[in-house]
Amino acid sequence: MTLTTTSLYALLLIAIWFVLWIRVSSARTALSCSIGDGGDPKLLQRIRQHGNFIEWVPLTLVLMLLAEAQGTGAPWLHAAGILLLVGRLAHPFGLPIDNAGHPLRYLGNGTNMLAVAVLAIALIRVLTGF
Repeated sequence: MTLTTTSLYALLLIAIWFVLWIRVSSARTALSCSIGDGGDPKLLQRIRQHGNFIEWVPLTLVLMLLAEAQGTGAPWLHAAGILLLVGRLAHPFGLPIDNAGHPLRYLGNGTNMLAVAVLAIALIRVLTGF
């Protein structure tokens, strides 16, 4: 069994994760702040950008793996993968410190919720035979 579709999106997401991680690490180094945000709003923002990625991506990739391993068709997997990728690209730009209602925040979270919904439907179809 090959899990090529999920693997493709995992590889693309690694690049985003790495950029977000570097941004947090470099800010920590510049501030000599090992734990927490040191009261620095920019570091806090970067921590949340990275944290939101970590909150969404693992679960969604696990759902993709389960769906792909059980024979879900590529269109379902690509739909979820593209939604996840778009969401993870948009969301960090939608977290400005002074605007909780930024449109890219909604786009980022909305596309991630849709990716999970697509995968939930795909898994329900596999389990029920519909």
